[in-house]
Amino acid sequence: MIFDPRPCTLGEGVFWHPKRNQLFWFDILQSKLLSNTAAGPEEWTFPEMVSAAGWASEEELVIACESGLMLFNLTTGRRKPLTTLSAGQPATRSNDGRADRQGGFWWGTMGKRGGDDPGRGAIWRYYRGQVRCIFPGLTIPNSICFSLDGRFAHFSDTLTHRVMRVALDPDGWPVGAPEVFLDLTAERLLPDGATIDAKGVMWLAQWGMSRVVAVEPNSRISQIIQVPAPHSSCAGFGGPDLATLYITSAREGMTAEALAANPEAGKTFAVTVAASGVAEPRVVL
Repeated sequence: MIFDPRPCTLGEGVFWHPKRNQLFWFDILQSKLLSNTAAGPEEWTFPEMVSAAGWASEEELVIACESGLMLFNLTTGRRKPLTTLSAGQPATRSNDGRADRQGGFWWGTMGKRGGDDPGRGAIWRYYRGQVRCIFPGLTIPNSICFSLDGRFAHFSDTLTHRVMRVALDPDGWPVGAPEVFLDLTAERLLPDGATIDAKGVMWLAQWGMSRVVAVEPNSRISQIIQVPAPHSSCAGFGGPDLATLYITSAREGMTAEALAANPEAGKTFAVTVAASGVAEPRVVL
């Protein structure tokens, strides 16, 4: 089950690059992008926190970072600012993010003190050179993923215990008010990173619960995947047939006693499930 044994302080943003056939993920608090291939583990360290990515070409990633978005060349290491955000700086950082079906890129920003910075976060969208703040006033934006037909987006503000759904126009911009898709308030569960599989099922990590759940389009939880780490943080499909579910986790906030009891915390896991994903769309620059 362990795909990569390197413990992340805060693992996030796991995604499969369809042109490179390569998995990437982040350790946000250590400012690292990580990967692991048959040739061995790789990592890149940045001068600011990084958290999520989409692919623009075989060599270039669009990466969400503290200052906004950057274009990063995996071969040369060249970093180029794509868009810069002044909102909240320097007290905010990026968090969850994912490319949409129209070729845009959504990402969240949040206060560096997490839940102690209520309302400081937001969700942003980059689309063909244009950037908009689409959902302001959030605290911990997460669960960004998209329906297969590109007509709906999902997201959460983790501390509200709810995953939302919002309609999109043909260019991928939100239309109307978001509606509740999954309400976890009664159980006080915390939605984290998510992805949509080839049948439209959402695979949602739940922070603090050592698991990822499969959520059907009718909002019913149909499957639970346990991992040996309390803070499961993000899920994404990968592998040659997109049939492996990769799950990041975190050690953030855990006491020495909790870490001793959960030695796999922070590692990245791989699970074969009865489902497959869809290729991540290219971000159109």
